[in-house]
Amino acid sequence: MTSYTVKLLADQAARLEGIVRAGTFELREVPYARFSGVKPDVNVTFYESGKLVVQGKGTREFVEFVLEPEVLKEARMGYETELNPDLLLPRLGVDESGKGDFFGPLCIAGVYVNSEVIAAWKDQNIRDSKNIGSDDQIKKFAELIRSTPQCITTVVPIGNEAYNRMHTSNGSVNRILAWGHARVIENLMLQKHRMVPPPVRAISDQFAQDEETVSKALMSLGRSIKLVQRHRAEEDIAVAAASIIARDEFVQRLARLEEEFGVKLPKGASKAVEAAGKEFVQKHGVAALEKVAKVHFRTTFRVLGLPEPPKVEWKSRP
Repeated sequence: MTSYTVKLLADQAARLEGIVRAGTFELREVPYARFSGVKPDVNVTFYESGKLVVQGKGTREFVEFVLEPEVLKEARMGYETELNPDLLLPRLGVDESGKGDFFGPLCIAGVYVNSEVIAAWKDQNIRDSKNIGSDDQIKKFAELIRSTPQCITTVVPIGNEAYNRMHTSNGSVNRILAWGHARVIENLMLQKHRMVPPPVRAISDQFAQDEETVSKALMSLGRSIKLVQRHRAEEDIAVAAASIIARDEFVQRLARLEEEFGVKLPKGASKAVEAAGKEFVQKHGVAALEKVAKVHFRTTFRVLGLPEPPKVEWKSRP
């Protein structure tokens, strides 16, 4: 175990803060965290939301010998499903990969889990793909997920040319995501006859301010299931599994683009990405950029040496 997450009550948080600030931890600043401390084998961060995240090779020892007896005052590790039976409910998890990557497609994946699937993953540390260190590890986790009996997966990859057409048409990444999430749910529900028992809900991250963005995009079968959108949905094991499947698909397709065009295409939207974009344009021309990149990114202007448009300040609704 290298990661553990739990909600703390106010008195529990106060007890843990006393332990972290007692001198054995090195204190650090973390955005949106009330306090955070680091040791050589474990780090502990308590967020303003009430969520505690413990990470590192010493996670199990810290939970068993510090967190449970001194903070929680009860044994929870190994009893998660008894404490929260909803964790065993049959459900769909949906997540995407590639949204923030200039190069490569947008891949949306869905995963069906039931109690037997969840039991099979009990000690496998299935977690959000962003917390998995390498593409090789992503691949191994994806193979595990796909090979688990009764687990059903699907992926909707939106290639760069299709993505750019969609963005030109509707001008919104969120609308593309909503369509992709709806398509994934529909594709999974087409396999409902293989799901025992059938799912009671579909869970996804709330990427749009208006929850109706996805709900309105749902197709006929998707409307037959309850849709739950929430922030940090990847804390649910079904969504975490979907994030792994989506990332694995993204990585594989990005590698194929690199092979096809003979140019290294880095992930993300960094200076290295800009340099690769310039190399690509020199080799294949401006028009070909739409085949490998999401051209609405501001990165495109820097790659082409064009003045960037002014940034529009985002404002939340009152």
